[in-house]
Amino acid sequence: MAQLETETLAPVALSDSAAKRIATIIKSEAPGSRLRIAISGGGCSGFQYGFTFDAATQADDKIIAKDGAEVVIDETSLGLMQGAVIDFVEDLAGAAFQIRNPQAAASCGCGNSFSPV
Repeated sequence: MAQLETETLAPVALSDSAAKRIATIIKSEAPGSRLRIAISGGGCSGFQYGFTFDAATQADDKIIAKDGAEVVIDETSLGLMQGAVIDFVEDLAGAAFQIRNPQAAASCGCGNSFSPV
């Protein structure tokens, strides 16, 4: 069973706008769904973020919760995201989740891939 992290102890934080957007999207997903963020090899900078909705959790998953929104991150990905902030940004170019990751030494222009420190 996944361990629930409290907002103040979470190594990854959700901005208010990300929590609001996730909570809105989850309403149209399968019951029990959470936003899953996973890091995999690839992308133009070495590692890339993957975003899916998932109702299942694994033994090494951590759950970050805020204001009705829940994000699941596996332990390996979490190690590459320590101290990161997940945000949801809307501007003239569009709307997207963005991860401000202090573990990233460099990232691509779209922000979906990075190379670690």
